Amino acid sequence: MRVLVLGSGGREHALARALHRDPSVTALHCAPGNPGTADIADNHQIDPTDPVAVTELAGRLRAELVVVGPEAVLVAGVGDALRRAGFPCFGPDRAAARIEASKAFAKEVMAKAAVPTADARICDTTDEAEKALDAFGPPYVVKDDGLAAGKGVVVTEDRAAAAEHAAACGRVVIEEFLDGPEVSLFALSDGENAVPLLPAQDFKRAYDGDEGPNTGGMGAYTPLPWAPPELVDEVMSTVVQPAVDELRRRETPYVGVLYAGLSLTSKGVRVVEFNARFGDPETQVVLDRLATPLAKLLQACAIGALDPDFRPEWHPGAAVTVVIAAEGYPSTPVKGDEITGLDEAAKVDGAYILHAGTKLDADGRLVANGGRVLNVVGTGPDLATARTTAYEAVSEITLRASHHRTDIADLG
Repeated sequence: MRVLVLGSGGREHALARALHRDPSVTALHCAPGNPGTADIADNHQIDPTDPVAVTELAGRLRAELVVVGPEAVLVAGVGDALRRAGFPCFGPDRAAARIEASKAFAKEVMAKAAVPTADARICDTTDEAEKALDAFGPPYVVKDDGLAAGKGVVVTEDRAAAAEHAAACGRVVIEEFLDGPEVSLFALSDGENAVPLLPAQDFKRAYDGDEGPNTGGMGAYTPLPWAPPELVDEVMSTVVQPAVDELRRRETPYVGVLYAGLSLTSKGVRVVEFNARFGDPETQVVLDRLATPLAKLLQACAIGALDPDFRPEWHPGAAVTVVIAAEGYPSTPVKGDEITGLDEAAKVDGAYILHAGTKLDADGRLVANGGRVLNVVGTGPDLATARTTAYEAVSEITLRASHHRTDIADLG
C-alpha cells in the first residue's frame, strides 16, 4: 500500500513510525514531514493545508491511503478535495471536522445526541460572558470557540483572567468546571461504525504539579491502571457512537479518528471536548502499544469497510512519552537552538525519539523549530519501567533553556 501522511509534528512522526512497521505499506510519504520522518519516509515540501497541492501530490504518488494529522488540514477542506479526486482519506470532511473547529457546534451535536457533557453557555458579547461567569462561578472554564492548537482553554480561579480571555477570543464557550481525572479515548470511524483504541492520559499544564498555562500537551502514558474496566465500553455506547450517528443523520458522516476528551466526574463520565484528529502527545503512546497493523485499519475507515466488531490487538506493557519544549513555550517559543544527544538517547534500551518541532539549519545542524520540540518515548513491562526509561533518555538530550515536566505518569 502506498501511504501519504500529512503534517510535520510528533503525532505525524508517530503515525509514520507505525505505518513504517506495517508490512503492507510498500511506500511511505510525508508532507511536509520533519527530520525524523525523513529517516523512514520520503518527505515532500508542500503546504498540507493546500487542497490543490495535496491532491496533485497524491496523484503523483498514486496514493492508496492519505492520513491527515493536524486539525488545520481538515478544516481547510483537504479531506473533501481528496475524496472528490478519488483518494481514500483517513480524516473527516470540513463539515464533520466542525466538531473540533467549533466548540459551539460540538455542544449542539452533543445535545442532540444526548452525550453527557458539562453545562455550557455560548457567548458572543462581553455582557453574555460576564453573565455566564457569574452563573457558573469558579473555577472558571473559558474556551475559544475556534481552533487554538490546544491552547484556547483557560481554567482559572481568577475572574479577571477568565474575563480577559473571553474578551480576547471573541466568541467563547463558558462552562461548568468538571471535577475528576481526565482521559483521552480515540475511536476509529468509517462514518457509520466505530472501534476504540486504548485510553490514555495526557498532561496539559506546562509545569510540574499541573501548574502554569495550558499547552498542547507535555506528556502522556498508557495504559491507565486506575481506570474502571468498563470505561471504554461505556464511552463507546454513550459518547462515541451517538456522536457518529448524529453526524451521519446530518449527512456529514464522520470518517477518521474521533478524539473524546473525557472527565471521570463524581456524577459519571462527561465529555470535555471532541477533537477531529489523533491527540498529541497521546498518539505517541497509544500507537506504540498497537500490535494490529495500522494501514489496513485506517484504510478500512477511509473506504467505509470497518468491521464494528473488530477490536485491535495490543502489545503488553506500557508506554510513556515526555515532551521537551523550547524556551518560552507555550507563549513565544525560541527557535534555532541546536539539539544534541539524540544518538545517546536512542541507545537507552526501550526508548526512542519522535521529532515534533525540529529542522535542519543551513549548516545541517538539528535545531528547534517549534514549541514542543521532541517527544521522548519510553517503553517497558510496566508504567514504572517505561517512565524510568523515558526520563533516562531525556537526560541524554541537550537543548539550551528547554524545559520538560518531571512528573509524567508519576502515579505515586
